[in-house]
Amino acid sequence: MPAERRDAPVTRPRAGRWCDRVPPRHYALASAAIIVGAALTLVAMGQVPICECGYVKLWHGVVLSSENSQHLSDWYSFSHSIHGFAFYGILWLLGRRWPLGLRLVTASLLEVSWEIFENTDFVINRYREVTISLDYYGDSVLNSVSDVLAMVVGFVAAARLPLWLVFALTVGLEAITAYVIRDNLTLNILMLLYPLDFIRQWQMGG
Repeated sequence: MPAERRDAPVTRPRAGRWCDRVPPRHYALASAAIIVGAALTLVAMGQVPICECGYVKLWHGVVLSSENSQHLSDWYSFSHSIHGFAFYGILWLLGRRWPLGLRLVTASLLEVSWEIFENTDFVINRYREVTISLDYYGDSVLNSVSDVLAMVVGFVAAARLPLWLVFALTVGLEAITAYVIRDNLTLNILMLLYPLDFIRQWQMGG
């Protein structure tokens, strides 16, 4: 009598991580919801929806003016794109196995957190005390949303472009803004954390 054949154990496929099962469009919708939530938060904080001048411009290039950070884009939009470069690099190092969409959602959370914090009285007063932003009373909500979108553009670009080109763009944008408006992301961080009088005088044209 032949020996009874034993069935091989059934191997169940291992379930993937939850983040891998989320469709990319859901990550995009989550990022959009984060931006909308930030805009509503800024409105609740008392920030003006658009420039108090009553109109919206695609570009405003005069830094030392009350309309700076009030319109769709300005010289500081480039700094927010560099935020996107930086967030992509940091999240690639810390979570390279995460889906790109999840990293974008995380970057969006980081950026809107900064936008909300930037528009608190603490940071607004800090800008007015130690930087060239003497007429700064916070961003308009429109400008803050545009800044977050500039970060998204930088993040997506960093995900698609070679590293050397992202680095070259970062250096180039920092150099151009430093030359044209005597300010950039590096100087902005420095002057917020450790203001130096000689830099402030130089930025004001002294």
